Amino acid sequence: MTSDEIRTAFLGFFKGKEHTIIPSSSLIPKGDPTLLLTSAGMVQFKPYFLGEASPPNKRLTSCQKCFRTTDIELVGDSTHLTFFEMLGNFSIGDYFKREAINWAWEFVTQILKLPTDRLWITIYLEDDESFNYWREIGVPEEKIVRLGEKDNFWGPAGNSGPCGPCSEIHYDFGEEFGCGKAGCAPDCDCARFSEIWNLVFTQYNQDREGQRTPLPKPNIDTGMGLERTAAIMQGKISVYEADAFIPLLECITKSAEVKYGSNNDTDHALRVIAEHSRGIAFLIADGVTPSNEGRGYVLRRILRRAALFSRRLNADKPLLVTAAKTAIAQLGNIYPEIAQRQDFIVNVIKSEEARFRETLSTGLELIENIVAKQKNGQTREISGKDIFRLYDTYGFPVELTKEIATGHNLSVDLVGFEREMEKQRERAKAAHKFELSLDIEINLQSQLNISKTNFTGYTKLAEKTIIAGILANKESTKNIEQGQEAGIILKSTPFYGEMGGQAGDTGEIYTASGRFLVTDTLRVSTDIIIHQGYVTEGSLTVGDEVAVEVDKKRRLDIARNHTTTHLLHFALRQILGDHVQQRGSLVTAERFSFDFTHLTAIKEEELKEIQHIVNDKIRQNLTVYSEEMPYKQAITEGAIALFDEKYGEVVRVIKIGEPIISAELCGGTHISSTGEIGFFHIFSEHSIGAGLRRIEAITGEGAETYIERRLFFLAEMSNKLATKEENLLAKLDDLIAERDQQYKRIQTLETQIAQIKSESLLNQVETIKDVKVLAAKVPSLQMQTLRELCDLLRERLKSGIIVLGTVNQDKPAFLAAVTPDLVARGYDAVKIVKEVAKVTGGGGGGKANLAQAGGKNKDKIDEALNLVKSLI
Repeated sequence: MTSDEIRTAFLGFFKGKEHTIIPSSSLIPKGDPTLLLTSAGMVQFKPYFLGEASPPNKRLTSCQKCFRTTDIELVGDSTHLTFFEMLGNFSIGDYFKREAINWAWEFVTQILKLPTDRLWITIYLEDDESFNYWREIGVPEEKIVRLGEKDNFWGPAGNSGPCGPCSEIHYDFGEEFGCGKAGCAPDCDCARFSEIWNLVFTQYNQDREGQRTPLPKPNIDTGMGLERTAAIMQGKISVYEADAFIPLLECITKSAEVKYGSNNDTDHALRVIAEHSRGIAFLIADGVTPSNEGRGYVLRRILRRAALFSRRLNADKPLLVTAAKTAIAQLGNIYPEIAQRQDFIVNVIKSEEARFRETLSTGLELIENIVAKQKNGQTREISGKDIFRLYDTYGFPVELTKEIATGHNLSVDLVGFEREMEKQRERAKAAHKFELSLDIEINLQSQLNISKTNFTGYTKLAEKTIIAGILANKESTKNIEQGQEAGIILKSTPFYGEMGGQAGDTGEIYTASGRFLVTDTLRVSTDIIIHQGYVTEGSLTVGDEVAVEVDKKRRLDIARNHTTTHLLHFALRQILGDHVQQRGSLVTAERFSFDFTHLTAIKEEELKEIQHIVNDKIRQNLTVYSEEMPYKQAITEGAIALFDEKYGEVVRVIKIGEPIISAELCGGTHISSTGEIGFFHIFSEHSIGAGLRRIEAITGEGAETYIERRLFFLAEMSNKLATKEENLLAKLDDLIAERDQQYKRIQTLETQIAQIKSESLLNQVETIKDVKVLAAKVPSLQMQTLRELCDLLRERLKSGIIVLGTVNQDKPAFLAAVTPDLVARGYDAVKIVKEVAKVTGGGGGGKANLAQAGGKNKDKIDEALNLVKSLI
């Protein structure tokens, strides 16, 4: 049976057992941003198992695309995979062990027709119930192996939660494939047995003390690896010899002009490229783009690992692209998303390969030097600093360096690497404008008895409150007076502390005896808000009752920009695709920036459409409102969460529109309807790294001022060029054409001057140690004309060294030329021109026969040229 036939047979079999077929979910788990990737069939059914949502049927079946990161370094042997398809049947509180065991046995023996004497069963040590069911259907007692919790007990995920025993069906390839030991069984590490199917019986709830109590409604969660099963059905020992990988290996070997089976190293490289190409295609299709964090890092890691092994095949051809296209052709009819996004997948692969290729040679040379050095030394370990350098400068994933090191029997200092990473993070934080030490945070929480500031700013911008603490010069104090800078902590505050990219509020804190101007509001931790500023009059003391007022206009400007980031996120996903994910933002009163994942520059027409969508939603004056709800409920309902953010059990969701067009987990401040934004304008879109783009934009009054300024410039240009605004472009075209014509005329005249000048310059030639040398200053010439003059002089001299200096745009410029015969004798135009330019504070470069340089001090041009004789 082919893989396609097995998949169809499995789903059809369980449909006949009253199961609803559920399509595969994305590799990006919906509703669980804390989970890296979908690694099992049950992931999309977790809300049903946990009682958070109602299933369409208590009996479900699926073929789920899965990705597991635990064995990436092992991929290349004959068994391990990162991407695979998992067939599964699930019971949400319906049938249990008897049915699951009976149906599994029925499928493998009657549908797949696997010989029963080849099948072995493993069960949990204490699971007599499962043992009896397997015996009932005729499995011999000696073919049922009892194993401990490590092998045959699932969960719980943490210290507590649902868990239960599991039972596995294993296929026996025969004693000839085994280790030869008398007790060889499915728990042996040899190649004799292959696990086909795992049946998980979730029947207990474990508390934090480790006590297990039966669940009122136990569940069934099973998983059968399609690729492994297909290999067995096709009489193969390895998945790479079965139909899932044969077309991939054929296309790669043909493109690389190598043969599979020729030698172990080649076979290993071919398997890596074939396996990773499938995972790469599916990850990209589901919206993952290469980056240095989270899912993007997994993608970058396997992309670069595959690129490295492509290089080891000495293949300059795009093997990964070829393999990915083949994988898409194979599976595009089952998973149409990869066929629909083929162009995008190919572009991401090409871009990442090109990016890695730029540093690969240098990085490999560096790592080989490190390896050679360590082999000759005593430590036999690659240092954390070297690992960090390879990662930070040359784009080598840490795991790739570790894999190369292991191949040379070297260890890696991962602790040292983490120290270097931490140093980099600290350097990034160093620019923060109001650093507070850990001591101060502890001081606030203990000595001052401040653990939390109650934030009231979602509903009010002014209130009366109490000063809970004061910081001056990073130390706590009781009192501050006029002129003093300080940070004030209030018991409650409407001031928003800088967080999540949104700027902090400004405003005033005052009493009858003193006023404090708040210039910024920050957070020591998530819970403690500090009002930074200075005393403008009088004094303030800890314990004072104070009135506080947020600058309302500034707060509203910030809110306009923040709400617009949500609309922009919606528009980007509408136009560019669901792969777009927010990667950061900076929201101020004047403008905002929005960072997101996308591979290429946005086309002008796409940018216009994005801007149009946002402005259209503004004009619709959609309602903007917040709701607090359990985190899991918010995610289940489709709210967008950032992968790397940590959320509490209850979250705040900002929703826009009825019906909802945008729902995002967000703790920021927003306006109440989109019409308050007024107008939205994008003024910049650019790259900030591989696969990352940034849009900068303005709204409201800022956008109005921006447009007014642009219109003013347009009017001024129109006045200066004495033409109507609608004729400006035509007028500019005429001026540019006229300028180009004059430039050509100037060049012609300069060339004629150079020809005349060359005659007089020849009279200045000197002979130094039988070498003809000409070092001369010439009238102001363009570099192109200077080269033409140099060519004329070389032609006349036949053999010699020429150094010309001129002043162009008020700066010195030099050109040095050495004829071929003198280059052969060791004279170098680059060395000469660098030394000459150094006198004027400049530098240059080029080739041994022709080099150019620039300087800073035009008054030293004669001194520089006088140096030529001594240099020769």
